[in-house]
Amino acid sequence: MNISPAREQLTRHKRAVVKIGTSSLTYPNGMLNLQRIEKLCWVLADLCNRGKEIIVVTSGAIGVGANSLGMETRPRDIIGRQAASAVGQAMLMQIYNRFLMTYNRHAAQILLTKDCVENPVMRENAHNTVEQLLAMGVVPIVNANDTIATDELGEFSDNDNLSADVAVFSSAKLLIMLSDIEGLYNKDPRTHPKATLFTEINEITPKMESAAGGSGTTLGTGGMATKLTAARTALQNNIDTVIASGSDPSVLLQIFDGEEKGTLFTTV
Repeated sequence: MNISPAREQLTRHKRAVVKIGTSSLTYPNGMLNLQRIEKLCWVLADLCNRGKEIIVVTSGAIGVGANSLGMETRPRDIIGRQAASAVGQAMLMQIYNRFLMTYNRHAAQILLTKDCVENPVMRENAHNTVEQLLAMGVVPIVNANDTIATDELGEFSDNDNLSADVAVFSSAKLLIMLSDIEGLYNKDPRTHPKATLFTEINEITPKMESAAGGSGTTLGTGGMATKLTAARTALQNNIDTVIASGSDPSVLLQIFDGEEKGTLFTTV
């Protein structure tokens, strides 16, 4: 198998941030896809066993909480989203920890606000905590602290931008964003069956940005536009980024093996 230099570089990265979108954690009806989450935890544990250091940025708290509370869609008011997040976050962490413990790995919850990223002292504290957890073989599970800071329910809470910020302050060399789409296409593949997938990108152009659509699910917030913004942040900090489908968590193993999966944003 011929591997491009950019893809081969991914095999050498030790530390990575993996962002999991709501659509990768739930069924279309909003219920948790436990089978997929269990497989995801198996893959994460296996990567750790390889010697990789994995930080997870998870979406889904508001969506899972909303479904558990009997809501058909995400609540539109801030207080409703805060309540749904509080319920969903507890459920998500319990499940992550239970499945990871099956493979002898602990999960640690880290809730961040925009201040944590922008304030130098708080940023350093977050960095030190992540460093210690990784040294202990623990998988940090990061999410925006929606229940505390209402501004997190805006741009920051899409978790795409958060994942890029986490990759930067944690000194990761790779950012992988798993969503409900294979990667970046020249057109929306849901409405254009012949759309072409970009495999490797060195520069994010205005044309690419115009091809990015909105959020793909009723329970999620992030769309391709926010992923491009996150990828740009990563590129500016010499961090490789892959956008790929989260329908099969084994794609993470394939990415680390250098296989051509999803869209790779790289400076190579």
